Amino acid sequence: MTSSFSNLSLAEPLARAVAEMGYETMTPIQEQAIPVVLQGKDVMGAAQTGTGKTAAFALPLLQRMMKHENASTSPARHPVRALVLLPTRELAVQVAEQVKLYAKYTNLNSAVVFGGMDMKPQTLELKKGVEVLVATPGRLLDHIEAKNTVLNQVEYVVLDEADRMLDIGFLPDLQRILSYLPKQRITLLFSATFSPEIKRLAASFLQDPVTIEVARSNATATTVEQHFYSVSADDKRRALHQILKARGMKQAFVFVNSKLGCARLARSLEREGLKTTALHGDKSQDERLKALEAFKSGEVDLLVCTDVAARGLDIKDVPAVFNFDVPFNAEDYVHRIGRTGRAGASGLAVSFVASSDQRLVADIEKLIKTRIELEPLEFEEDMPRISEQGRINDGRRMYREGEEGRAPESRQPPPRERTERRERREYTPHRQPAASRDPFFDRPYEPGSAPAESLPSWEASAKANPAHNGVSANIKPKKKIAALFKSS
Repeated sequence: MTSSFSNLSLAEPLARAVAEMGYETMTPIQEQAIPVVLQGKDVMGAAQTGTGKTAAFALPLLQRMMKHENASTSPARHPVRALVLLPTRELAVQVAEQVKLYAKYTNLNSAVVFGGMDMKPQTLELKKGVEVLVATPGRLLDHIEAKNTVLNQVEYVVLDEADRMLDIGFLPDLQRILSYLPKQRITLLFSATFSPEIKRLAASFLQDPVTIEVARSNATATTVEQHFYSVSADDKRRALHQILKARGMKQAFVFVNSKLGCARLARSLEREGLKTTALHGDKSQDERLKALEAFKSGEVDLLVCTDVAARGLDIKDVPAVFNFDVPFNAEDYVHRIGRTGRAGASGLAVSFVASSDQRLVADIEKLIKTRIELEPLEFEEDMPRISEQGRINDGRRMYREGEEGRAPESRQPPPRERTERRERREYTPHRQPAASRDPFFDRPYEPGSAPAESLPSWEASAKANPAHNGVSANIKPKKKIAALFKSS
């Protein structure tokens, strides 16, 4: 097998696009998978994340579809021939962009459909005719039911990050989609991790597949430097600041376990002076795309995210990944730290481990088959402690970042000063109240008659009109009215 793209004998339009993208030497998964796919065999491929799985299936499929290439504008001449299914919207967009770059100089059309957006623009794109359709399962079923696309001419199916699709409950959707496809097809299954469930899925959907494993199952990249620091929950943000400052890092992923925690942490880091954006499932698709674009372009320093960003996202030259929360699922740890150290580059993965995370760390240790040593983290003396409310405490006063010139919002004196104050309170003699200056206020109460003009109006009127027949003068007599009948 050759390790150079120039020796692959790709069609001239594909070879030109690959050379333009700077591809020279193939990664291990590409070196082993591309020749097998070109032969038309089913593949079950496992490789560490960030090793180029997209090119491993996209290039040979485009090469095999070159025989169907035509310049016709008729949609009927461009049926869907390759279907790529992915678990998340971000990953679908990324793969679709890569496919477009590979097919740049060909007449093979491609499109991407995913949820969270209006179906109309996607429908218009499908009606034009596409050979390669990249999709998430739920939105693809929407288009199938709306009769916006027909899959009866599909020749190639790719299930990328299949383990994640099973984790989030896409198996029924996958079964429905595959029921619309021809029985005779080439099926490729790629994933960073292989679980028993994935192997059962491959056994039911793939026909005599060639298994390709270029690395030990669930292994982490050797180019990623991993650290596990024992840090209390209250000191995690302080630890994050210190490591970023000490390493001089410009950008990093910060992973948390919940959507609410993601939003809160992003707001706190923003208040503390770090350019931060959040990415989680409760954001609209437009907000998620904008957050990714801002991070890719360098407009923000930290991308605080949930595991929605842990799979397959390829952002070059990200130096570090921080596990602010240790993941509940050990396999997600492999995917998270795969966002750094991509394509052979070096990277840093830092996990903050609280006392309640010991079991989760043990699960990770068992999965990656590597002993994990918890390291203590000594904070620098000039590194202020950050409170849970996003304020900084320097030991003397508590203030918000950027508000040094203002009066402190709360003051807590040092222990020594508090002790001295308590002692002063204990031994200070009791002070006698000062003597009254006006002797009038020292005289005892003497009842007297108030002047008439000082009486209330109702009391003055009562004195002016004394009561008659024992009835108070303040009560008006009943109005006399004529009676029809007299009582006896």
